[in-house]
Amino acid sequence: MNLYTTIDQEIKTAMMAKDKIKLETLRSIKTAFMETTTAKGAAHNLTEEQSIAILQRMVKQRKDSATIYEEQNRVELAQQELAEVEVLQSYLPKPYSQEELERAIGEIIVRTDASSLKDMGKVMGAATKELGAKAVGRMIADTVKKLLS
Repeated sequence: MNLYTTIDQEIKTAMMAKDKIKLETLRSIKTAFMETTTAKGAAHNLTEEQSIAILQRMVKQRKDSATIYEEQNRVELAQQELAEVEVLQSYLPKPYSQEELERAIGEIIVRTDASSLKDMGKVMGAATKELGAKAVGRMIADTVKKLLS
């Protein structure tokens, strides 16, 4: 079962449970999926990678919003954004721990014959493609720099 179908079924469950935050979040996910598939020139079906990328983008947006709300002392709005982040993250693959990330990037470095920071672009391309769903770009870049230094 793909992520779109899962979200659709979860919306029904959240409606019956009267879980307002989960329902709103799931509806926003479905809207983002539909906007992506109906965009001009887009494929009519989302791949798992595209779905995960959309969810990751939504998590980042909500975290950024929560930070802004906290800076403006709007605690209730920040809490709502963070609650939505939890719902979104429950549909994402479990992220790599730092040790797992270092091990995976170490293997990529060996495979690509990278030896210095000059090869960072080559490693980043392969790492982002392979690890994109389970690690954030910033974490990947920091780990690559650390291992190539």
